[in-house]
Amino acid sequence: MRRRIERVDTVPVLAARPRPRPLLRPVHLSVLGGRTLNVAVRYPRRAHGIESALLHLDHRGDRRSAPLTPEPQPDGTLLLTATAPLRFAPHGEPPEPGTLALGPGVWRLSLAVTDTAGVETLAGLRAAPHRTPAGPTLPYSPEPGSGALFRPVRSADGHALLKVTAPAPQAELVALGLRWDRVTVQVRLVGPVARHAAWTAEAVRQGPGSTVLPMPLEQGAGHLTADLPLAAMAADGHVQHTWEVRLRSGRTRLKVGRRLTDVRHPKRVFRTPYRSIALPDGRLLRVHAQFSAAGTLTVSCAAYATPAPAHEPSEDRP
Repeated sequence: MRRRIERVDTVPVLAARPRPRPLLRPVHLSVLGGRTLNVAVRYPRRAHGIESALLHLDHRGDRRSAPLTPEPQPDGTLLLTATAPLRFAPHGEPPEPGTLALGPGVWRLSLAVTDTAGVETLAGLRAAPHRTPAGPTLPYSPEPGSGALFRPVRSADGHALLKVTAPAPQAELVALGLRWDRVTVQVRLVGPVARHAAWTAEAVRQGPGSTVLPMPLEQGAGHLTADLPLAAMAADGHVQHTWEVRLRSGRTRLKVGRRLTDVRHPKRVFRTPYRSIALPDGRLLRVHAQFSAAGTLTVSCAAYATPAPAHEPSEDRP
């Protein structure tokens, strides 16, 4: 298992540098919430005489920098720390103050420390130790806004890198409304999709001979809202079927779900109660909305069985 994790988190060596730099091992290196880079490095020199310190991220000639805050330690050394918000910038958008705007690719991390005499010391950053995945949350997660993934990895020669992966087109569930007479889904489009194109929604039954039911869709400011066609979904009476909600635009089809999260097992964590819903035709449905292991929204429903009428005693009997 450990070797497999190392292969997944290791990328090929980038272009070699003419002069090797000393490598400093980070005390901490992570991306919190999918959008905040946290770095802490112990600097071996004394605290006095440091004018400034910067964290550099380099990718194919592009450089982004964040200030490092020196924190004196009891032994007289320094702990250099940085907390920098990350933003996905696929087209080289100008960076915002205090934000690291990164495009897709692999970014190499390094440090530049300048003393009061103006002498700059450059150092590389060694990759952080591997962490064995455990617990209910993943070690990294997509950025909630753009869907891009910022993931600390290592090169084959042990350097710390930040791998930025562009988001895939997806339909992220924003809200799920379970009311007494309807089920409403609110969806946000994420990734490289045509947001101003004409989108339609449909409920697709799982299993052989899939049935597709159209859903009326309302396009609002940044969101798409639709009510599930529960009457048609429960047309087979008390036979229960499971349905997926999908969006379609041209040849693009997206399954609605919750994927911009660090939850390892969505099916176990995102649990919703069974709901009894009354239809206008008088039927009463048993509806259950849940998420698959991959985060896809599924809705199962069936009509309650109508009890057989009780036999009344005959008046001719004594």
